[in-house]
Amino acid sequence: MIKKYIHIIRDKFDEIIVLLKDIRKRLSKSEKVYEIQTFQYGQLLTSQLKLKGELHNLHDAEFKVFSQWGDDGIIQYLINYLAIPNTIFVEFGVEDYKESNTRFLLMNNNWSGLVLDGSSANINTIKNSTIYWKYDLQATHAFITVENINTLISDAGFSGEIGLLHIDIDGNDYWIWKALEVVTPIIMIVEYNSIFGSDRSITIPYRSDFVRSKAHYSNLYAGSSLPALCDLALEKGYVFIGSNSAGNNAYFLKKGYEKNIKTLDVKKGYVVSKFRESRNKDGKLTYLRGDDRLKELKGMPVFNTITNQIEEI
Repeated sequence: MIKKYIHIIRDKFDEIIVLLKDIRKRLSKSEKVYEIQTFQYGQLLTSQLKLKGELHNLHDAEFKVFSQWGDDGIIQYLINYLAIPNTIFVEFGVEDYKESNTRFLLMNNNWSGLVLDGSSANINTIKNSTIYWKYDLQATHAFITVENINTLISDAGFSGEIGLLHIDIDGNDYWIWKALEVVTPIIMIVEYNSIFGSDRSITIPYRSDFVRSKAHYSNLYAGSSLPALCDLALEKGYVFIGSNSAGNNAYFLKKGYEKNIKTLDVKKGYVVSKFRESRNKDGKLTYLRGDDRLKELKGMPVFNTITNQIEEI
């Protein structure tokens, strides 16, 4: 009797495995169809954007294909408006690359690029996807630090002037840009923390092992203020041209490439983020808004990039 039930269970188990494989195939096909449709939609939006001509606000260019916010549109506007000889990009902190600021650039404009992420699982996912053989893309697993950033990029074969570089590592973003020497991007995109406001030039103090989720339970303690990035941009020979409407990415152009694109000061280009990603000590979302987010960080140390002194929020 027991053997009979064992056979029945085995037969059912085999049926379930076959069913799961079929579901996986169907989901895979659905994902491919969705990506194709999304990509074609992005191409249509790009064509419409070209018809607009010169824009006076980066927000007017925004649309989303694979970017988290409207950055795909801003990037398409800039690369079509500027004469960029070296169509190469580098992007940090891409996770599995399904949502990123350079994926549409890779697919639509056939740029070459390097993406880096601190998770080996994410990098393996990228390398096992069709995008990895279809395009000239390199993917490197690395926890990015001031000490290794230049080597990581040079090891990929990149040096000198490139088209675009995006820093989004939820932590040492300011310090990584400050240390960057091996390449000089024409378009520089750096994530900023709008919670730090538009008055103080501050960033988190540098720690090579910084992890946002461990640094403070709220998940809000990371990155730098926009003024700190704008000051650094001037030092490195860049002009500030604005932020995305989500209030998390700042855009800079290498001097000499701005043409008729309007440059902005911090006050005019600063955008307050409205997304609510704060957590409590149990890791659950608390949805803090406005100034309540900064109050949650009261007493945390920050580095003043003008005085070179540690202060408190």
